[in-house]
Amino acid sequence: MSQVSRDEIRTAVRDNYAVIAEADESGCCSTSSVIPVSSSLMGYTDEELAAIPEGADLGLGCGNPGAIASMTSGETVLDLGSGAGFDAFLSARAVGETGHVIGVDMTPAMVSKARANAEKGGYTNVEFRLGEIEHLPVADDSVDVIISNCVINLSPDKAAVFTDSYRALKPGGRLAISDVVATAEIPADVADDLSMYTGCISGASSIQALHEHMEAAGFTDIRIAPKDESKIFMEQWAPGRNITDYLVSATIEAVKPSA
Repeated sequence: MSQVSRDEIRTAVRDNYAVIAEADESGCCSTSSVIPVSSSLMGYTDEELAAIPEGADLGLGCGNPGAIASMTSGETVLDLGSGAGFDAFLSARAVGETGHVIGVDMTPAMVSKARANAEKGGYTNVEFRLGEIEHLPVADDSVDVIISNCVINLSPDKAAVFTDSYRALKPGGRLAISDVVATAEIPADVADDLSMYTGCISGASSIQALHEHMEAAGFTDIRIAPKDESKIFMEQWAPGRNITDYLVSATIEAVKPSA
């Protein structure tokens, strides 16, 4: 994407997900049309899928960050790229009435959709804010855990995402992320295709690059674990392009050291 500016990438990503939000459809991250993918393939239980408001699950993820977040009652959770609110609502159940969940998304249509879903579901401990994940609209040292589901790959400045996430976390706070990672060099024709970037494909970083970004931000206990089983649903993102030859979903965890 050397010929495309960061602002052009952000605009393309925002426009792509605005279309999805306004179309009221669901499906995986895809390069042209929305292809339905069951969230059960990403690690969600039937109980979780039944617990959220209708319209919150757009099938846009690549894993289940809540499964590794170990959320407890009373915690404050920040969801990067919260979309229609799927993971935020599940987090709200985990932290209970004494906890608080903040969803951040840069697409106005998604924020509006999430707020409507929150009202429909009667969620009083969840809020959604418009903002970029590189410049989070939250106070310093204010959240216990940051989750994200297949969104950081869409950022053109991943170092800034981790730097600002570190700022927002309380000392001892943690990252619990599902995202795609590059396991081999991404082919040039894919890397230079903006539609493949907005489709959660060509923006993927290598495990080494992600580790370096998190370490530079100050995180410790960094753990990045590829999930080969994710290839089953990722093959549907770009049929015939063999993206699983160089792409896989992974869980990404790290800790902000205690003061």
